[in-house]
Amino acid sequence: MTTHSGQGNIPVLMVSARTLPEAWERSILEVWKKGVALRTEYDHPDDPPSLDATMILVVEEPFGEPRIHRAFPGGIEDLEKYRLEVVEGVRDHWIRPEEGKWTYTYHDRLFHYVVREDPRKFDEQSPFQAVDQIEALVAKLSQVPYSRRAQAITWMPTLDLRTEDPPCLQRIWCRLLPDDEGLLRLNMNTHWRSRDAYKAAFMNVYALTELQKVLAERISLRMGRPVTVGRYVDVSDSYHLYGSYLGEIEERFLRSLDRRSFEDRTWRSDDPRVQAALRFGREQIERERAEAETAGD
Repeated sequence: MTTHSGQGNIPVLMVSARTLPEAWERSILEVWKKGVALRTEYDHPDDPPSLDATMILVVEEPFGEPRIHRAFPGGIEDLEKYRLEVVEGVRDHWIRPEEGKWTYTYHDRLFHYVVREDPRKFDEQSPFQAVDQIEALVAKLSQVPYSRRAQAITWMPTLDLRTEDPPCLQRIWCRLLPDDEGLLRLNMNTHWRSRDAYKAAFMNVYALTELQKVLAERISLRMGRPVTVGRYVDVSDSYHLYGSYLGEIEERFLRSLDRRSFEDRTWRSDDPRVQAALRFGREQIERERAEAETAGD
């Protein structure tokens, strides 16, 4: 574990792998070995400093198997709930900053970006028109597959400079490129200002690649020709392991690398047990919806 900051430069690290769990696993190891010690605004007084780096993470085949790492904190049902939150906006109604609740969701910022000036008055009508950035991205690439302008942002300076919980995801960017057989592949880059490498990054990438697949499907439908998912690149300005749980990383994550094969550290997404857990996650979301509708009545 490296903590020396050298000349005051935050290290820039890069990992690349065929599958998501392999890329995520390598990213944790890189930060553990080469990250520098830095404090954060979330530290408690007695917490050791975090390990931090700028990270470029490449997944060559986002839907290659195995797709799920068993060591990510959370259950498989949580992956499905988070996917639905990001891709379908099932928790956009939780955005209630005036009540001390969420200040944003990625889905709301990407699919319904509207400039607001006061986080305490979220329900107040904005003078600005909402923008479906995802629809604009799909439309642009359907017309000009090689365009460099197909992107969507989340940052809203009027709100995010004043909140204690600004969005980590900043921007997604997409472009189409045909492979050797002429099949169009949707390449996606995502840019993050800050990232909890251990407790957030895996779920983030899982959900964003699910969005990548939806975008490819929508572009394919619009163009009337096959479009599939290409490589995924993930850039984090601050990719960190919090000092408060470095012991857990060593005990739970690192030791599993020595004791278990890669196959035993991962799940295939088509495993019946995984499919059952994903269904359970969807059922939990349906119950949430029903309860919210009942409360609204």
